[in-house]
Amino acid sequence: MPTGPAPVAGDHAAADRPAAGVRLPLRRRLLPVIALLLLAPWAAECSWGGFAIDDFLPVLIFLGPMYGGAAILIRETARHLGAGWPTIVLLAAAFGVLQAGLVDQSLFNPDFLDDTQYADTRTAAEATLVPGLDFSLRQAFDYVGNHIVLTICAPIVLIESFLGADRRLRPWLGRPGLAVVGVLYLLGSLLIFTDINDDKGFLASPLQLIFAASLVLALVATALLPRWRRPRPRRTRRVPQPLWVALPVVLVRLGSDLTPGWPGMIIALSLAAVAGGLVAYWSSHNGWGQRHVLVAGTAGLVTAAAFAYLVPPYSPASPAAALAGDVAVTVVTVALVGGAWWRLRASPAVHVAAS
Repeated sequence: MPTGPAPVAGDHAAADRPAAGVRLPLRRRLLPVIALLLLAPWAAECSWGGFAIDDFLPVLIFLGPMYGGAAILIRETARHLGAGWPTIVLLAAAFGVLQAGLVDQSLFNPDFLDDTQYADTRTAAEATLVPGLDFSLRQAFDYVGNHIVLTICAPIVLIESFLGADRRLRPWLGRPGLAVVGVLYLLGSLLIFTDINDDKGFLASPLQLIFAASLVLALVATALLPRWRRPRPRRTRRVPQPLWVALPVVLVRLGSDLTPGWPGMIIALSLAAVAGGLVAYWSSHNGWGQRHVLVAGTAGLVTAAAFAYLVPPYSPASPAAALAGDVAVTVVTVALVGGAWWRLRASPAVHVAAS
């Protein structure tokens, strides 16, 4: 599945805050929250072909509180702090480790995919086992990378791109709303943990749990550093056209599976580092705007949708249902990305501050 850098352009909520006293109706304030709550689980599990079309609705219902709740909490944390995409990406990585290491524990359970149509990936995963911790670096790259790109960053950048510039970087929820979403996320995560534990009968070792929890805390602490909230001066170099920003992200997906084992991991990690560095470098140039952020944030989603026709869903499905799901993925992805692009072209250009 596609992995790679998410948009790392910085921004600051204060720059786009409307005049004091302006308060939108509740319906308008909740609409992007509900949209993100539904889009996050769909992007995480359906956009790359993981489920046939008849499973889309159950995915939204059962995984929405966990995936959507996490996406909302991460987005709102960054926007309340006045921080930018570096904070969102780091918090997304923390969520990916939390999800794969502590909630469903897929990172440490070697039998996790044995009852799916991906059971044959076990050999490739075991070729990159980390000594002492017994988890596959290949799977860690895929699981955590997918959560960064698909679960968190792509849905956030899509929803924000549909909003006007005066609402794009503002928080959507106050403390009561955040508390409700937090409870929703905890209940959704508990549901998934209990269901998978009953089904798989697996619990990671204390060392594995400590390692995952420590990594989550380290990523969260790094994400909350004050440096991500400080504006940095713009470079005077020209920024590339928005569509060029997608190229390094797509190359990560195409190059990450070139060869198996540790050599393949070195290539994949190197490509991800180079692509992330390029996007970060470009985002500090004059002219970097929301359309660049949109392309960087959705290139992984578009690539995932394109490859959906080549991968099977988790559970066996009829050819018609599987194909219908892939076609639906294409239609939804084109509608979302195309609609967001049109929305940005129709609105006044707004440069995104460097971070």
